[in-house]
Amino acid sequence: MAGILAWFWNERFWLPHNVTWADLQSTEEAAFPQAEDLYLAFPLAFCIFMIRLLFERFIAKPCALGLKVQANGPQKAQPNAILEKVFTAITKHPDEKRLEGLSKQLDWDVRSIQRWFRQRRNQEKPSTLRKFCESMWRFTFYLYIFTYGVRFLKKTPWLWNTRQCWSGYPYQPLMPDLHYYYIVELSFYWSLMFSQFIDVKRKDFGIMFTHHIVTVSLITFSYVTNLTRVGTLILCLHDAADIVLEAAKMANYCKCQKLSDLLFLTFAVVFIVSRLGIYPLWILNTTLFELYEALGNFPALWVFNVLLMVLQVLHCFWSYLIIKAAYRAISKGKVAKDARSDVESSSDEEETVPRSKAPHSTVTTNGTSGANGTNGYLTGATSSEEH
Repeated sequence: MAGILAWFWNERFWLPHNVTWADLQSTEEAAFPQAEDLYLAFPLAFCIFMIRLLFERFIAKPCALGLKVQANGPQKAQPNAILEKVFTAITKHPDEKRLEGLSKQLDWDVRSIQRWFRQRRNQEKPSTLRKFCESMWRFTFYLYIFTYGVRFLKKTPWLWNTRQCWSGYPYQPLMPDLHYYYIVELSFYWSLMFSQFIDVKRKDFGIMFTHHIVTVSLITFSYVTNLTRVGTLILCLHDAADIVLEAAKMANYCKCQKLSDLLFLTFAVVFIVSRLGIYPLWILNTTLFELYEALGNFPALWVFNVLLMVLQVLHCFWSYLIIKAAYRAISKGKVAKDARSDVESSSDEEETVPRSKAPHSTVTTNGTSGANGTNGYLTGATSSEEH
């Protein structure tokens, strides 16, 4: 085990030439980031999750009900033992052959059976009330941590001159405000790593999971190697757009369509400017070029930049979806439904479904469309692109 740890913490990988871990041990005169500090994130992540539960129940939910947010979920499918057995034991998406067999068995027309399965799938989807509470929690956290980050960074020299990120590196003392900022951000993302399995499911779950892994890796990596100055710039830059996105979601859940569309378009501008403009020209420029000029080359530098480039690839993917949604908003006067909606909706053609062969087959279409206006994109989870 000692050999494995020695290999993992090899100084020639993590640190610049002629720098050792002993040089970065905290003393009474100066504190430096220590790897064991990161253990604080786990109990704090649990505390943040518990605070979230209390916030959603005692603050977000009363606010949602006061704003007349719909508390019920999608319309429930009418009880049917045969279809329920197929749904739970065989498939949630029956093919054409199975649909025809069920049609003969129940004396229902195929369209009614398709509609039943759609309603039954939607029945498991979260209510608008739950989605509002989730968005309000994220909005509140992002607003708090972004405000904290701005207040901290405006007093630092590296906000205005990124070369200051590398001045005196790696012997840059760890300020208490910076330590707090880092640990809270890391704890929040650890809480998201675990809560995403119980949160509202999105169709880009895999991409968001990758995003959370990259984010946690970047925060951890930059803290251990004391790349915290540029790390604070990255954190603050990414929080800005998420505030507007969660506000747009909440407006949409409250059926404030014009406000939701305005906030979404604002989010689109902030996201694209910050992630495709400021991030590569400000952040990647200093980590790829200014850092190399100041310190030369060492392996950890390239790992750090690879993680930053992966984040940029995700930025490009989400920007494509945002631009597509914004184009629809401008051309059609509202933000159109996005493919990642978390509730399925009936197609227009199904409004003219032929009558079924039996009275009990008159199943109504799902009353809760997956995404009206901005809901298609906003509930789709660019966000949460939470970074």
